[in-house]
This record gives sequence, structure tokens and C-alpha cells, in this order.
Amino acid sequence: MTSPNPGTAMTQDELKALVGRAALDYLEPGQIIGVGTGSTVNCFIDALAQYPGRIAAAVSSSEASTQRLRAHGIPVLDANEVEELAVYIDGADEIDPRGYMIKGGGAALTREKIVAAMARRFVCIADQSKWVQTLGRYPLPVEVIPMAARRLIRQFAALGGEARVRQRDGAPLITDNGQHILDVYGLQITDPPAFESLVNDWPGVVTVGVFAHQRAHVCLLGTPEGVRTIHFATARDDA
Repeated sequence: MTSPNPGTAMTQDELKALVGRAALDYLEPGQIIGVGTGSTVNCFIDALAQYPGRIAAAVSSSEASTQRLRAHGIPVLDANEVEELAVYIDGADEIDPRGYMIKGGGAALTREKIVAAMARRFVCIADQSKWVQTLGRYPLPVEVIPMAARRLIRQFAALGGEARVRQRDGAPLITDNGQHILDVYGLQITDPPAFESLVNDWPGVVTVGVFAHQRAHVCLLGTPEGVRTIHFATARDDA
């Protein structure tokens, strides 16, 4: 793959397109792959569409990605039709030097975590603005059962976080699963596996947007110098 011209400033959208195309190198003919959700993944889907038949089919993490894949003529299977996926391609709201991520800005975190758990390899595609030393700068999405929202807001407050119900058009956003999203501000997540396990045990939590037990194997990070490939040696050792 060609790196950008030296001295040429690239926009965030151009960096997303760069890593979207780079992810094609991780596909092999005949594979069934997992496809995530979000603007960077849209770049990957659009790049994939330029090579008809490159894969056999995809399992998608959201209705939005399913529609985009099918619009390009890429077959989409239900997760229950597939035993295992060769690779999962998805973005992140944040990723740290250990491959731990915050995800869920597109409200698809539950299905993203399910599809990630089906895949032998997780390839995270992100622009350099998503690279952090400690998770928590981006608000943490948590999918919750609506009746538990107020109690969970209080539990996050006890940890020093400020949780808010995500809104859309003046009402709580409804996920593809029929639930609500809490966005939690003000956290510093220094031990992502322990934090993920803790919050997952709270009654009313469907999925917490810390991806520690399903962390990335590889990150393709878009930078002005080109795509930086970062490997995480033991990406599933705490799954």
C-alpha cells in the first residue's frame, strides 16, 4: 500500500479511508468475516465493494452496516448461521498500547462484542486521534435495560463518573436491541479487564463498551506518514 506524499496534510476522513483500504490485506478469498460499525468501517466496506467476490460473506454488527454491505452486493449472514469467523474488522473510539479499546459511539457495542467473540482475529482500524495511553478520554458507552438506568447512573457516580442517557431527537436513543445507552464521562480506566468484568456484573447492564476480553490482535492506525501496523502479542490471554 502506498503511503501519503511527504508533507501532505491528510484529513481525518482521508486517514479513515487509508486504514479501510489497508484492512483488505487481512482478507483471503472464500472467508466469512465479521464487519463492525461506524464511519471508519464504512470506508472499509466501500473499499471491499471494489473487489467483488473477495469474501464469501459477512456477519454484521449493526443494521446500518448490514444495509451498506447489501447495497454493495456483499452477502450478509445471521450470526447463528456461522460457527466461526476468520477475522473481525472494526473501528474504535479509543485504543491503548495493549490493544484494549472503548467502543460503542455508534451504539452497536453489544453486537460488536458478540461478533468479535466469534472471530479468530480482531483487526482494529482507526485514525491516530483514537490512540490513547489510558482509556477514558472518550465517554464510555454502556448499553443498559431502561428500567435500570437511574440506578446505574448512581453506581457510576460512586466510581467518579458522570453518566448520561444518550439522546436522539429529544428522546433516549433506542439501540438495535431495543435498549438505552449511558455515556459515562470522567473515568480513567487503568485496568480495563477488571473494569469490564466489574461493570458487566451490575444488574441491568447489557454490555459495557470496554473491549478488554475481546481486545484487538492488530491495529491499523492511520497517521500522516501512512498506516502504522501495531501487533498485540497476546490479545486473548484474558478472554
